[in-house]
Amino acid sequence: MAIKRTTAQRKPTATEGILLRYRDKDTAYGVTRKTTTKLATTLGLTETQVVHVALANLARQTLPRYEVDRGPLTQEQMDAIDRLQPPGRMKVKTRLF
Repeated sequence: MAIKRTTAQRKPTATEGILLRYRDKDTAYGVTRKTTTKLATTLGLTETQVVHVALANLARQTLPRYEVDRGPLTQEQMDAIDRLQPPGRMKVKTRLF
Protein backbone atom coordinates (compact mmCIF):
# COMPACT_ATOMS: atom_id res chain seq x y z
CA MET A 1 0.00 0.00 0.00
CA ALA A 2 1.46 3.36 -1.03
CA ILE A 3 1.60 6.20 1.46
CA LYS A 4 0.17 9.44 0.13
CA ARG A 5 2.20 12.48 1.21
CA THR A 6 0.60 15.82 1.92
CA THR A 7 2.13 19.06 0.67
CA ALA A 8 3.82 19.69 4.03
CA GLN A 9 5.46 16.24 3.97
CA ARG A 10 6.90 16.41 0.47
CA LYS A 11 10.62 16.74 0.08
CA PRO A 12 11.69 20.02 -1.49
CA THR A 13 12.66 19.78 -5.12
CA ALA A 14 15.94 21.05 -6.50
CA THR A 15 14.17 24.00 -8.12
CA GLU A 16 13.18 25.37 -4.69
CA GLY A 17 16.80 26.01 -3.70
CA ILE A 18 19.69 28.08 -4.96
CA LEU A 19 23.23 27.23 -5.91
CA LEU A 20 25.77 28.93 -3.68
CA ARG A 21 29.27 29.26 -5.08
CA TYR A 22 31.86 30.26 -2.53
CA ARG A 23 34.50 32.82 -3.46
CA ASP A 24 38.22 32.13 -3.71
CA LYS A 25 38.81 34.95 -1.21
CA ASP A 26 36.65 36.98 1.18
CA THR A 27 35.32 40.23 -0.28
CA ALA A 28 32.55 42.71 0.50
CA TYR A 29 30.25 40.66 -1.74
CA GLY A 30 31.21 37.08 -0.98
CA VAL A 31 33.00 34.74 1.39
CA THR A 32 35.02 31.57 1.25
CA ARG A 33 33.80 28.22 2.51
CA LYS A 34 36.42 28.49 5.27
CA THR A 35 34.81 31.70 6.57
CA THR A 36 31.33 30.17 6.50
CA THR A 37 32.60 27.13 8.40
CA LYS A 38 34.28 29.38 11.00
CA LEU A 39 31.04 31.35 11.44
CA ALA A 40 29.04 28.15 11.81
CA THR A 41 31.43 26.81 14.46
CA THR A 42 31.55 30.11 16.35
CA LEU A 43 27.76 30.56 16.34
CA GLY A 44 26.92 26.90 16.90
CA LEU A 45 24.92 26.77 13.68
CA THR A 46 25.04 24.77 10.48
CA GLU A 47 26.48 26.38 7.37
CA THR A 48 22.96 26.57 5.91
CA GLN A 49 21.73 28.41 9.01
CA VAL A 50 24.66 30.84 8.72
CA VAL A 51 23.62 31.68 5.15
CA HIS A 52 19.99 32.20 6.26
CA VAL A 53 21.07 34.46 9.15
CA ALA A 54 23.25 36.50 6.80
CA LEU A 55 20.41 36.90 4.28
CA ALA A 56 17.93 37.82 7.03
CA ASN A 57 20.33 40.50 8.33
CA LEU A 58 20.84 41.86 4.82
CA ALA A 59 17.07 41.99 4.28
CA ARG A 60 16.57 43.93 7.55
CA GLN A 61 19.30 46.40 6.58
CA THR A 62 18.25 46.85 2.96
CA LEU A 63 14.51 46.41 2.50
CA PRO A 64 12.06 49.03 3.78
CA ARG A 65 9.89 47.78 6.64
CA TYR A 66 7.19 50.35 6.17
CA GLU A 67 5.56 52.17 3.32
CA VAL A 68 7.53 55.23 2.29
CA ASP A 69 5.76 58.51 3.07
CA ARG A 70 4.18 59.97 -0.02
CA GLY A 71 3.71 63.49 1.27
CA PRO A 72 1.12 64.96 3.62
CA LEU A 73 -2.20 63.20 4.23
CA THR A 74 -5.11 64.17 2.05
CA GLN A 75 -8.23 65.71 3.56
CA GLU A 76 -10.06 62.44 2.84
CA GLN A 77 -7.46 60.53 4.89
CA MET A 78 -7.67 63.06 7.73
CA ASP A 79 -11.48 62.76 7.77
CA ALA A 80 -11.19 58.96 7.94
CA ILE A 81 -8.83 59.24 10.92
CA ASP A 82 -11.21 61.65 12.66
CA ARG A 83 -14.11 59.21 12.18
CA LEU A 84 -12.08 56.40 13.81
CA GLN A 85 -11.33 58.40 16.98
CA PRO A 86 -13.68 57.75 19.92
CA PRO A 87 -15.43 61.03 20.81
CA GLY A 88 -14.01 62.84 23.82
CA ARG A 89 -11.12 60.44 24.51
CA MET A 90 -8.33 62.16 22.63
CA LYS A 91 -7.62 65.42 20.97
CA VAL A 92 -6.49 64.85 17.40
CA LYS A 93 -3.46 66.88 16.37
CA THR A 94 -2.37 67.48 12.83
CA ARG A 95 1.27 68.20 13.78
CA LEU A 96 3.65 66.57 16.22
CA PHE A 97 5.75 69.66 16.91
